[in-house]
Amino acid sequence: MPPPRVNKKPKNESTTNDNTGTLDDPLTFLDQDYQELKKSCITNQKRFVDDKFPPDSSSIDPKNKLKLDLDQIEWLRPSKIVSDPQIIVQGVSRFDYSQGSYLGNCWFLASVGALTFQKDIMDQVMPADQSFGKDYAGIFHFRFWQFGKWIDVVIDDKLPTINGKPVFVLSKTSNEFWPALLEKAYAKVCGSYADMHAGRVSEALLDFTGGVHVCLELEKPAIDLWNLMDRAAKTKALMACGSHQGEKSENVLPNGIVQGHAYTVTGVFKVTCQEKPVRLVRVLNPWGRGEWNGAWSDKSPLWNKVSEKELTKCRSLANDGEFWMSMEDFTKNFEDTDICCLRPDFLDSSSKCIWTTTCYNGIWESGTTAGGCINNKDSFWTNPQFRMRIEELDEECASGQCPENILVSLMQIHENRYRSLVSNYSIGFNVYLMKDERFSAKLFYRRHSVEDSGNFINTRHVMKFFKLEPGEYLIVPSTFHPNECAKFMLSIFTKTESHRRKNKPAMTYV
Repeated sequence: MPPPRVNKKPKNESTTNDNTGTLDDPLTFLDQDYQELKKSCITNQKRFVDDKFPPDSSSIDPKNKLKLDLDQIEWLRPSKIVSDPQIIVQGVSRFDYSQGSYLGNCWFLASVGALTFQKDIMDQVMPADQSFGKDYAGIFHFRFWQFGKWIDVVIDDKLPTINGKPVFVLSKTSNEFWPALLEKAYAKVCGSYADMHAGRVSEALLDFTGGVHVCLELEKPAIDLWNLMDRAAKTKALMACGSHQGEKSENVLPNGIVQGHAYTVTGVFKVTCQEKPVRLVRVLNPWGRGEWNGAWSDKSPLWNKVSEKELTKCRSLANDGEFWMSMEDFTKNFEDTDICCLRPDFLDSSSKCIWTTTCYNGIWESGTTAGGCINNKDSFWTNPQFRMRIEELDEECASGQCPENILVSLMQIHENRYRSLVSNYSIGFNVYLMKDERFSAKLFYRRHSVEDSGNFINTRHVMKFFKLEPGEYLIVPSTFHPNECAKFMLSIFTKTESHRRKNKPAMTYV
């Protein structure tokens, strides 16, 4: 089998040069055009009923996985639930909703909580030109990012109810329906409501933003995590975290933390307690109740030792699921934190540095370019490879807010109408330092990688944030086993000096 040829282009060209599926011109999901469908409904004086996501059991639980009596379900439009339905009542807030009891989609709702802080991003996901007033036709639309493309998703406003009350996400204001409609649109993308059961918070964060994602393990964070989170909060990032798994699903610990549960990170703040600075993190339980009861919780006596100004700014006694905790307790009680931002500036927001982005779509094909991980020496070299250069930075940029100068992100793409039927492969990548040599299949026999993504895991997306010395490198994305076929998207974010051209090519395909 011949080696991959130098300068061969990927089957799919760099996504940075592709203008289709943008926010300004999103792809129509399932070939449903919102404007055409709405116009037809108004012309024919009919309210829209979605035949691609029909108001029946197939849209709720086609495999009967949820403990739900589907015979009790009645699909109602908001005007049949309340007399004065509104999309939004007095603005969008993280306190507008709570998780329903039938569906384990805390990962999605934790991401929604983060979304409510960023109006610009919320307006991208939920276009503002919608209401139950003028030109109402029972049709709404939402936008999500899917594997490098923005899609426009059309839904009708029929909601599953039991005894006149919505079954899934619950609005705390009875006539506010943006949470239920957003959840329904995302359920349609997943295939059904049941297909939203269980997931990783990073999935929804990326689908809301199409942005830069960092996942950091909290047990031994390799970087100054609090400062990174502080920068992220100031640059319109969405943040969330996950607690450690327990023996029982969603078991509530004595300290109030729910095991195996996703939370929204809603803020970071520094207070002075007994003349010493204390770094705090604010966290929200998407259940809308159930809070941490340790140090710096709502009723902690530590609040009596801060200034009146800081007390007024931070403390709340409401049982709304939101609470403060110290950075130390945060890293002990949560397993990882996810940060997602439209731009990579939060990684190091020094004015002396900028971050350049290069994205490629590729494919692992059985027998040709699906060589498996480095354990498979005879075939690893057949994987797609990307050659790139790390430039030397001047002293001001190199000594910025973080030493890391590259973020590598790898996402596998599987085309299946139902999210629960997607079988993700264990994926990862290796990074090799090149020493003015020609590519050779024997390279991987004698050369160890200088960086890698860590253990291969069966998830949609893996990433790593690290530092590379100046030089030429080869990045090799792969599945763990050979001959596992999938499309993938490789994104590279590199730090460079602000006076350099942003569009300087960072990678070539080998």
